[in-house]
Amino acid sequence: MVAKIDADACTGCGTCIDECPASAITLSDDDIAVVDENECLDCGVCEDACLNRAITLE
Repeated sequence: MVAKIDADACTGCGTCIDECPASAITLSDDDIAVVDENECLDCGVCEDACLNRAITLE
């Protein structure tokens, strides 16, 4: 499994970036979270931290 971002729900707040223990999430030029699937630990911390429910583990 890996974290997936719903671009329509993501507001670019950065909470997931701050909480990710692997530093696997960055913001795109459009201020949408992007997950580096090679770095993602599948831990679910970002999913729990996202206030907009824009992240799911798939």
